[in-house]
Amino acid sequence: MKIIEFAELGNPADVLKLKEIPSRTPAAGEIRVKIIATPIHPANLLQIAGQYAVTPDLPSIPGGEGVAEVVEIGDGVEHFKLGQKVLMAGAGGTWRDELIAPATAFIPAPPGDAEQLSMLAVNPLTAHLLLTKFKDLKEGEWIIQSAANSAVGEIVIQLAAQRGIRTVNVIRRETLIPSLKSMGGDVVLADGPDLAERVKAETGGVPIVLALDSVAGETFERLVSTLAFDATIVSYGNLSGQLPRLDLTSVIANDVNVRGFWLAKWYEMASQEDRQAAFGTLMPLFAGGHVKTRIDSRFPLEEIREAVTRASESGRDGKVILTPNAD
Repeated sequence: MKIIEFAELGNPADVLKLKEIPSRTPAAGEIRVKIIATPIHPANLLQIAGQYAVTPDLPSIPGGEGVAEVVEIGDGVEHFKLGQKVLMAGAGGTWRDELIAPATAFIPAPPGDAEQLSMLAVNPLTAHLLLTKFKDLKEGEWIIQSAANSAVGEIVIQLAAQRGIRTVNVIRRETLIPSLKSMGGDVVLADGPDLAERVKAETGGVPIVLALDSVAGETFERLVSTLAFDATIVSYGNLSGQLPRLDLTSVIANDVNVRGFWLAKWYEMASQEDRQAAFGTLMPLFAGGHVKTRIDSRFPLEEIREAVTRASESGRDGKVILTPNAD
């Protein structure tokens, strides 16, 4: 089988290598799958560079999600069949052309767009949990988010619109406004020192009950300043590379709740019922094309250097996907 591996931390384009290793027959309780599509996420690149919260054991194979097809079944596995499409949600090391792992690491995939489903287990799941875990949001309520043009941010817009939840979307470049509004974003504003005043003017001063932040730094402080009494702000990233600035006056006077979210910890702590409920909500939306993640480009494993280089470029238009078994 072909794998992508790194034996040292560093620039992904330099340290990732394509290797061939022996395959094997699945043991009892395992299945073997051929991988159709597996995405490249910023977190993957940060981990390879040694800049992520967790440092991997080396050598390591990147990748944490994707869609595959069952090609061999081990003894005792009865709920999968040959040719069935599955989601890899917990298998790990998905940047390869085939994978052998316990059957519990896979979820049956519904009919639908395989590439969209291949990206279900990270960004869409993050967006879904951000909208459901911290506040019991009602139709017509308002939220605000930073980095609204990110993969998570765009899915938040679409999922919120499906539920009638209104969104204020904060971005860095005004050229992004038309595309985010076309997705269902109610208000789209460029970040800046007067953000709170412009949010109030655009929304008519309605209470904003939830803020989602992946930028940190001054943006975190500006989001807090837009929030209503007893609102919540959730930090789930640090795109600015700066510590979040916390306005204690706003936090104390408005009793703002400050929370954090890390998807890896959710996977660690979530029950099987929690996982089934989350994926059960998302799969029909993505399989049916009701919610989408934009795709910039596709690469075979043999072009991994070009793939990670493209994935690190700010000008790309969506996700970069590895397609190890493309015809």
